[in-house]
Amino acid sequence: MVFYFKARPDAGDYTIFMGLDKFENEDLIKYGFPEDIWFHVDKMSSAHVYLRLNKGQTMDDISEGVLEDCAQLVKANSIQGNKANNIDVVYTPWYNLKKTPSMDVGQVGFHNPKLVRTVKVEKRINEIVNRLNKTKVEHKPDLKGTSLFSTRCLFCPYLLELEARHVKKVSVVTKPMESLLNFVGVNQNMELRSKGIINQIFMLFYKRREEMERLEKEKQAEIRSYKNLMVQEKMTSNKQVASGSKTLEELEDDFM
Repeated sequence: MVFYFKARPDAGDYTIFMGLDKFENEDLIKYGFPEDIWFHVDKMSSAHVYLRLNKGQTMDDISEGVLEDCAQLVKANSIQGNKANNIDVVYTPWYNLKKTPSMDVGQVGFHNPKLVRTVKVEKRINEIVNRLNKTKVEHKPDLKGTSLFSTRCLFCPYLLELEARHVKKVSVVTKPMESLLNFVGVNQNMELRSKGIINQIFMLFYKRREEMERLEKEKQAEIRSYKNLMVQEKMTSNKQVASGSKTLEELEDDFM
């Protein structure tokens, strides 16, 4: 079960969500979108809260109001953190979450600690928590089916490298990036210096991915409809057989 909340209306159409328990958190860790931002109370047990940004947005685009909503919600869903003042809430992109076989259920690390940010929460604000809880909806989604990436490692290295390029102002494209750039049709000699360029690559990826999924669906539909097998022009009627040069007996002999 996943719980969904709506951020403050004046901030835009943003969805905040969290898992029911640590086992649900495992699926949320495994299946996500590049726009998902993960929140957790630092150094304390708490719910895993996610904010889904709009396509092409990054952590830099999170407004103070939405950030406060997420921080208050994760604090309210921490037994220890809910009672304490002046706690830290950490947040990072979903694709920066690192999961190894030795980790316990629901436990995560980070691929790149530099992509982890911290926000200080002085105290619980009941007005915010109550407003969020009024928008709460329970749903059991098909996380694997709705995720763009059914395997975490499929795209994470590319996203991490793009983030690193933005931070370090690097423009040289290295070997690990070539498959992604070829996939979206971007010139490998381009300079990846601005966040705008990175967002464009994200959008190109989505469009290319959607196009491939559409073509695959059409292909599967064609197979199911037997278009390749039951072509009208290639079918022979009894009348055509009777008017042909061979008798039915001769055709049966040919078949046998």
